[in-house]
Amino acid sequence: MFFTVPTILTWTRIVAIPLIVGVFYLKMPPEPVQNLVATAMFIVFALTDWLDGFLARRLKQTSAFGAFLDPVADKFLVCASLLVLVHLGRADVFVALIIIGREIAISALREWMAQIGASRSVAVHMLGKVKTTVQMVAIPFLLYDGMLFGAVDTGLWGHWLIWVAAILTVWSMVYYLRKALPEIRQRVK
Repeated sequence: MFFTVPTILTWTRIVAIPLIVGVFYLKMPPEPVQNLVATAMFIVFALTDWLDGFLARRLKQTSAFGAFLDPVADKFLVCASLLVLVHLGRADVFVALIIIGREIAISALREWMAQIGASRSVAVHMLGKVKTTVQMVAIPFLLYDGMLFGAVDTGLWGHWLIWVAAILTVWSMVYYLRKALPEIRQRVK
């Protein structure tokens, strides 16, 4: 199941990372063009997250490998974009540490819970989906960093949304840890 249409779409999110990063390090087009290209690329690649899941279900090509790779690709794309934004001075390093740290902690928790047969206790919850949605809106706003339609200051909106995402990140981490705690207590004596 390495090369089904849904899995190939998931792989594109991983391939996208050096492309998005490269836009800012090649320094050939002027900054507004770099911002627009990186924003468009992020949006297109982020949309593959929805599309690969839809196609996997529609084409009956769901797999354990796809279920593993999909969240990994999402985390790589978000973390790489956050690091670029920190480097550009558009996102606070504290926000990036919160979001990246949570992703590592919850991934490790899910792995451990799967090993002990309790993965249902840390299944994806609506709070995690809301957090991801806010991140996926904040990041392109921060990548664009300009006036949209002459009326929306994406840098300002992105700044506030990424902080909202950081708060939701902590909240969702606490939620998942509380759900896992009974299983952890039961097995750690």
